[in-house]
Amino acid sequence: MFRICRFSESVRIPPNLFGMKISEAALKILRDQYERTVHREYGVVISIADAEVKSEGRIIQGDGAAYFDAEFDALVYTPKVNEVVEGEVTEIVEFGAFVRIGPIDGLVHVSQIADDFLSYDKKTGMLVGRESKKGIKKGDWVRAKVATVSMKDTILNSKIALTMRPSGLGKVSG
Repeated sequence: MFRICRFSESVRIPPNLFGMKISEAALKILRDQYERTVHREYGVVISIADAEVKSEGRIIQGDGAAYFDAEFDALVYTPKVNEVVEGEVTEIVEFGAFVRIGPIDGLVHVSQIADDFLSYDKKTGMLVGRESKKGIKKGDWVRAKVATVSMKDTILNSKIALTMRPSGLGKVSG
């Protein structure tokens, strides 16, 4: 689920940014610090916007930077268990399919793709059903349900398991 969250934070603005407007410098620092990171409670931080400086700057002895209290909006993606999502298949491997859902890929294990035994065809790069002969390949658009979510310290270490077995899910035609 995509949503916008409001955060408050003290922002350290180094001397090399003193020539900028303070709100622009704060936005630059916050974007560098937060965008493309994972927050355990909120999920993947996609973008930072609308940084508002809410205090006079503070200086700490021995540090040439100034510290400002700021509030800002963050666009985040928070995957939720049982949420139905749509995405593009980004990779097919012997054990399943990776599906891009927002800023992160989820894995649909081969056993969760269909009610058919699927095998990996190396020539075509597809997973093909034994009885139905239907297949799934890179670039296909699919509808799936989030089965489990394990958000870690980075996007690469975070894991999302998907299923396409319930009725109404699977490859989207069109």
